[in-house]
Amino acid sequence: MTSPSGGISARLVPPSADAEDPPGLNNYDTFAEGYSAANETGLVTTHYERPAMLALAGDLAGRRILDAGCGSGPLIAALRDRGAVVTGIDKSAGMLEVARRRLGDDADLQVAELGRPLAFPDGTFDDITASLVLHYLEDWGPALAELRRVLKPGGRLIISVNHPLTENRWHREAGLDPDYFATYSYTVEWTAGGQAAVLRFWTRPLHAMTDAFTAAGFRIAVISEPAVAPDTPRELLPDDIAESRRMLGFLFFVLHAS
Repeated sequence: MTSPSGGISARLVPPSADAEDPPGLNNYDTFAEGYSAANETGLVTTHYERPAMLALAGDLAGRRILDAGCGSGPLIAALRDRGAVVTGIDKSAGMLEVARRRLGDDADLQVAELGRPLAFPDGTFDDITASLVLHYLEDWGPALAELRRVLKPGGRLIISVNHPLTENRWHREAGLDPDYFATYSYTVEWTAGGQAAVLRFWTRPLHAMTDAFTAAGFRIAVISEPAVAPDTPRELLPDDIAESRRMLGFLFFVLHAS
């Protein structure tokens, strides 16, 4: 099948009794160029996820923004274009190399892993964006606590994650028997631009997400399931969403630091 990221083909790896992690699990360094190229033109990234994140962010002029899990930098570039003062962090040095080519050598980009301490003082940022990154983590608690720490009081955390209903439907179509109410992992092989990566995602129900947000000290201001961007060309839309212009791809949240 084609993943939500557009030009990336995705194959669900059948569960195995072997508990060993496959070699190179979640290693974007070997996949950075292919993933980034596919991410530039995919329907769901270019005309759905990224526009939705920017719409939720609103006016950013002069605000200091952390893009957590910035990858190759398409969102952080758009944030900067809107007048934000941006910092990007990502676990993958390879992805940050691509981002630096996009943003310039003076861009504030740092290798860092969500769930571990971040090298910023308390209350550093006005807002934080976390685009399609939390679903790589089994336990959201440590990551959310650190993001809350580096936000100013009242600051916003703007998040997108895989929609659990979409994951559940995909797993059923693949012959699995998923439990929507469980938090569980699954493994996918992604291929793009002749490069491949094996990735592990964690799915959880909506109530588990909201419980994690409130436990970390956030107030939920928005839960969104938006339509594609208004300027999306009709010919790019699959027939089943051509009229409604809506899809169950991702969930979006705006949280305020209490």
